[in-house]
Amino acid sequence: MNDIAQASGKGRRTLYTYFKSKDEIYYAVIESELERLSDMLDDVAAKRIPPQEKIIELIYMHLSMIRETVVRNGNLRAEFFRNIWMVEKIRKNFDDAEIELFRRVFREGKEDGEFDIDNVDLVADITHYCIKGLEVPYIYGRIAHGMTAEATKPQVAKIVYSALGKRKV
Repeated sequence: MNDIAQASGKGRRTLYTYFKSKDEIYYAVIESELERLSDMLDDVAAKRIPPQEKIIELIYMHLSMIRETVVRNGNLRAEFFRNIWMVEKIRKNFDDAEIELFRRVFREGKEDGEFDIDNVDLVADITHYCIKGLEVPYIYGRIAHGMTAEATKPQVAKIVYSALGKRKV
């Protein structure tokens, strides 16, 4: 708590006024970062672009923001990998909101005739957990090492569009 107080320019007593422990501060940081990510994903979903483009942007936004957040917060990175179950508990609301966001975009694409999806809820769940499963390798740079998003997007789009049964016109 001394280190946190010094880094924040506040006194320890001030910190204890708002937080009972270092863990509470850690939880607050994670929640704040997840709110920031959620807002950015909402901005992507609100864009006036075709649903298939939204899905690709949502995927890239999610992965890049998770990596940026974890890398920017050194202690967060260490705890992210050390106590993944605690992180999972904190991010439950974020995960639920992200799945709902995918549902909306998939419904939009289905209604527009862009996606051939029988079960929007199932596809949204699968999409969310696939992206979530890519977080750790993406953070470590094990996926598309040294490649830019522009170089990888065509292949990612091809995989995603195939999975969504994008209808041919």
